[in-house]
Amino acid sequence: MKRRLFTLAAATLALIGGSALAQTKWDLASAYPASNFHSENLVQFASDVDKATSGKLKVTVHSNATLFKAPEIKRAVQGGQAQAGEVLMANLQNEWQIYGADGLPFLADSYDASVKLWKAQKPLIEKKLAEQGMVLLYAVAWPPQGIYTKKVLNSAADLKGVKWRAYSPATARIADLVNAQPVTVQAAELQQALATGVVESTMTSGATGVDSKLYENLTHYYDMQAWLPKNMVIVNKAAYDALDKPTQAALMKAAAEAESRGLTASKRVNAETLAKLKASGMQVLAPSAQLKADMKKVGDTMLKEWLEKAGPEGKTLIDAYQR
Repeated sequence: MKRRLFTLAAATLALIGGSALAQTKWDLASAYPASNFHSENLVQFASDVDKATSGKLKVTVHSNATLFKAPEIKRAVQGGQAQAGEVLMANLQNEWQIYGADGLPFLADSYDASVKLWKAQKPLIEKKLAEQGMVLLYAVAWPPQGIYTKKVLNSAADLKGVKWRAYSPATARIADLVNAQPVTVQAAELQQALATGVVESTMTSGATGVDSKLYENLTHYYDMQAWLPKNMVIVNKAAYDALDKPTQAALMKAAAEAESRGLTASKRVNAETLAKLKASGMQVLAPSAQLKADMKKVGDTMLKEWLEKAGPEGKTLIDAYQR
């Protein structure tokens, strides 16, 4: 009897041990606050993966740049320091121009246009990531971008000399073209930079405006509807390849659902955050005809420059988008 009990206990321990060994744990690095809609979507995605794989794949989301800072995340995923991560594609434009297509002002300036651009951009992105040892999970657009300032803007000339937050090659180039002073500041440091006077203006979404409480230091928001940059969620290819086929399928299904859910959330957040900015005392304004025309010229210049740098790949992308 004792021998049978011992055998049963040993079998149970072996089963538990095998189950523990079968579980895979991933860390997912993100640079945005836990309250941001992108972060909330990541948490839901991780929960969906857990349920769909019956706990075989556990994804832990590290928000607010607690695991890696924004500029470090792609490299960390590529090198396997984190299995997965969320990155703003426009930040990677200097590495490869196609990454920055959705950060070009007034190229895709609505949700429908953003979705259309992503359909043209996605195959190129997937191919490049594969070459770099990564796999694309999904991408979600931020709400349309506008200009935050401490003063009235009647035209682009009013931005001359202003300390302008630059967080990507595109936003730095905008500063050059309007004669502002570009200052590189990531999302996690934006609030402090504004409070200390390091930054006086920025071009970003209503969502970031609320996240970073821009209404505490800035007074005007011009709803330019300039572009809708996307965050993409990526995974280390070796980590992905180590999963069995059913787990890979469950992961990709959860990713597709996260992309659809994220688009809906972005649209909702756009309306909600503009209302919150108003309620917090910020003037939310439509741009004057002159300001819009000036910024459209900036966009035209940047698209021309981008096409020159992007070469045939860039032309293929823009032709596919505009078809």
